[in-house]
Amino acid sequence: MDMLNEKTFAEFTSSGRKVVEFSADWCGDCKRIAPDMPEITQTFADEFQFAEIDVDSEQAVAEQYNVKGIPTFIVFEEGKEVGRLPSRYAKTKEQVIEFLDSMK
Repeated sequence: MDMLNEKTFAEFTSSGRKVVEFSADWCGDCKRIAPDMPEITQTFADEFQFAEIDVDSEQAVAEQYNVKGIPTFIVFEEGKEVGRLPSRYAKTKEQVIEFLDSMK
């Protein structure tokens, strides 16, 4: 999954249907979901493009989108947020898949 910064985040989310995972290297729940992300991104490749952003190095973006916990998954459509899976519900592969299924 591509890593975004503030500049590439704006470009990435500006068009199409995108999913951005807000995460950090030290985040235990992020590390737990990481091995499942290749399968998840492949499963939903026809519906979404995926990328990740580090909340520590890109604090302004995390603040702009009011990301309080990680991992948080936000779905964007043509640059607008259309769905969010906050950290308390993003701890398992099944939770992420259920959320993305609901966003199809």
